[in-house]
Amino acid sequence: MSAVLVAVLGAALAGCSSTGGKRAEDRAARAAAEGHAAVDTPRWTFAMVTHSGDGDTFWDIVQKGAKQAAVKDNIKFLYAHDPEGNKQAQDVQAMIDQKVDGLIVSLAKPDAMKDVVAKAVKAGIPVITVNSGSEESKQFGALSHIGQDESIAGEAVGEELNKRGKKKAVCVLHEQGNVGHEQRCAGVKKTFKGDLQNLYVEGTNMPSVQSSIEAKLQSDKDIDAVVTLGAPFASTAVKAAQQAGSKAEVDTFDLNEKVAEGLKDDSLGFAVDQQPYLQGYEAVDLLWLYKYNADALGGGRPVLTGPQIVTKDDTKALAEYIKRGTR
Repeated sequence: MSAVLVAVLGAALAGCSSTGGKRAEDRAARAAAEGHAAVDTPRWTFAMVTHSGDGDTFWDIVQKGAKQAAVKDNIKFLYAHDPEGNKQAQDVQAMIDQKVDGLIVSLAKPDAMKDVVAKAVKAGIPVITVNSGSEESKQFGALSHIGQDESIAGEAVGEELNKRGKKKAVCVLHEQGNVGHEQRCAGVKKTFKGDLQNLYVEGTNMPSVQSSIEAKLQSDKDIDAVVTLGAPFASTAVKAAQQAGSKAEVDTFDLNEKVAEGLKDDSLGFAVDQQPYLQGYEAVDLLWLYKYNADALGGGRPVLTGPQIVTKDDTKALAEYIKRGTR
């Protein structure tokens, strides 16, 4: 068992490197293929409850990481999601009522989640936060937060836009009330030397998203960059630019196979990858480590999985992982 723990700890600490991440993926894949755990700890139940909407490819990747770690760690994995903060909180309460052994939550709507996370902590359920809510995570009583710092990620985008000589950009926010999205656009504004405007769209309605971006580009021909905050919205923004007759470059947060194709054919300029597979995998692993050995990572600070700027030149090295849906 001690040898297994050392191996798992090594994977957790090396997870952000390509070599360590690949070893962890291979080990988890073998365990999943063989259908049995790599440890003999009790069959604990961990639940993940996120703010994802239906069909969100980003959260599909997060789940893949979590499920592979769950197989390896002998964990029964439960998942629920809802983009509305109050309903997400209800899903968390349902997991508390089931007396799960560990809880993983996103905090895109922290005000709606604060009380129910406190209930989980009071009930003795260890909580890991992922993706959004890094500033609230420790305050709410979570053990660790895993994700990218949204402000830093936004600043990286602003710097990249500067390198590309952009002068006027629009940041497309597709989910009102999501603190992470606001932080991203604020980060872009902080470092971008040009003019940045926020554009709020109805993210659950793609035709409406396209028409809103198209109208914005038609009304302001000086816009030379469009930044979307999620991979599914990148191709929609490309269509909007084409329909508006705009030459604005479309860039996006998050990476998936369709975004990779856009980078290859130059319809997209760059993407910001926060490694969602790693967020899911490490969240389950950290809960297992805490239950098994009272371990915690981060020292009270977020465990960062991004940002990484991905361009056309990077897609060749990542192609295999993008195709299988883990990047």
